[in-house]
Order: sequence, then C-alpha cells, then structure tokens
Amino acid sequence: MTAAEDFASVPPFAVLEAAEQRVPFVFNSPHSGRFYPRRFLAMAKLDADTIRRSEDCFVEELFGGAVGLGAPLLQANFPRAYLDVNREPWELDPRMFAQPLPSFANVRSPRVAGGLGTIPRLVGEGLDIYAGKLPLDEAAQRIDRIYKPYHETLKRLVAQTHARFGYAVLVDCHSMPASIRVGDNGVRPDFIIGDRFGASASAALTEHAIGILSEMGYTVAHNKPYAGGFITEHYGRPARGLHALQVEVNRGLYMNERTYEKTGGYAALASNLTRFAAELTTLPDVYLEAAPLAAE
Repeated sequence: MTAAEDFASVPPFAVLEAAEQRVPFVFNSPHSGRFYPRRFLAMAKLDADTIRRSEDCFVEELFGGAVGLGAPLLQANFPRAYLDVNREPWELDPRMFAQPLPSFANVRSPRVAGGLGTIPRLVGEGLDIYAGKLPLDEAAQRIDRIYKPYHETLKRLVAQTHARFGYAVLVDCHSMPASIRVGDNGVRPDFIIGDRFGASASAALTEHAIGILSEMGYTVAHNKPYAGGFITEHYGRPARGLHALQVEVNRGLYMNERTYEKTGGYAALASNLTRFAAELTTLPDVYLEAAPLAAE
C-alpha cells in the first residue's frame, strides 16, 4: 500500500458549501482532520491517542455555521501529523529521510527546525512521530496527491470569490492548547487573531474581528504568539483585495485535551462562532476592496 491508497475510503479533504455563495468569505480548516490511515499508524511509534496531540479537534464543526451564511468551508480529513498544508510544499527536515532532499526543498525554516515541517517530525510537545527514517518518495506522494490538490482547491475557492465579489476574505481556522499564555502578565487568550503583522489583511478587518470577539466577552490577542502560517502569508494580498486572517481558538473553551472529548462549553462556543462569522461579513466593502492604482 502507498500514500495514494491511504484515502481510498475517505476523501483527503472536502468542501462544504451552500447552493449559492452569498458572502465574499472562504473558511478553511487545514488541521482538524482526524482520519488516520492504517499504514500511517503502522509507520508511527506513537499510540493512536498520543499522535492526535497536534490535531485542531472539531474546528471544522465549530466554524461550520459559516456554510449556512453562504460561505464555503474547506476542511482537511487527513491529520496534521500526516501532512501539514500550512507549510510550503517542500518545507522538510533532511534528517527524516533516507535519501537526500531535492535542492529546492526549504530545509532551514524555523518550522523545520521545530519539527513541524510539511511532513512533521513531532507532535505535541516534542514527541517524535517515527521510529526511523522515511523514504523520500513517501513525502513526494503525500505532497503530490494531497498537498497540491488541497491548495489547488483553496486557490480556486478564493479566486472564484474574488472574481464574483471584487474581493475575498480567507479565514484560516485553528485551535491552540489551553496552556498558551501571552504578555508580561501571562494572560490566557481565548482567541488569537493573526494577520502577519498587517501584511495579510486590512487593519479594518483585523480590528473588526478582534472587536466582535471582545464584545462577546472573550480575551483576544493579536499576532502573538501566532501571526499566521504559510496559508495566511501566501493568500493574503490586501492591496489586491485578497485578505487572510488566522483565527486560533483556545481548546480549553470547548474540549478536554486529555480525552479529546467535547465539554459543556462546546455548544455556546459554536453558536458564538456562527455569530462571529455573520458579523465579520458586515464590514463595508470599502475596507476590503483592492487599492486603486496610483496615477502615472
């Protein structure tokens, strides 16, 4: 069996959408996949529970109300431990593979150094996934058969939205451990909004997102420690009317991180995130349209 057959019974990702797109927003959940192929589990030295520590559990469900508002939602079924599409396509650690990496691979990024490349080396807090080295073809197959089609789909959704409405907003949806603290006082944020320090979205959109959540009573941080990954950086071009925000939700709000079970806070959070999505779409067009071309 090969990587091509890992998702023979379950598609690697899916697009959820209404009959008609009514808002210029696209939602994306790249890390919430929880279908772990048998072949992958056999390659890993971690048990079936431990290997889930990098999973953004239930995030595609939490943001699922956006579909009812008329926004498409792209969700991964493959797990982040298997493949991380919030990285460059060949952001790989050469120590993981039995053969040399191609010259175009990015082997020196901070994410690779941290064990969190396109094919992750670690889950959770420093736990090695594999007992030995992988054949390079393993990475190539996952990238060619899943990573590239995933991004082709996301690119199409964003491009179609931009063509139809004149601008597009990509909301990249994630979760973070309850242990995260920010600032000198060690405040635990409920949400972190990332916009690559203003490079991936208009300031008005970021302020609007933070304001909505703050008015709901949540503690919201901005860019630290999560400013956005490859997806936010790659798709956000605000001058062209292409905006990308990363939204990190604290898992302590809705789940037990030890048992991976939903807690009593799940339903209220899901309802509030549907409200968040609805209110986010009310920002006037003038704050999201492409910047006018400068005069000659």
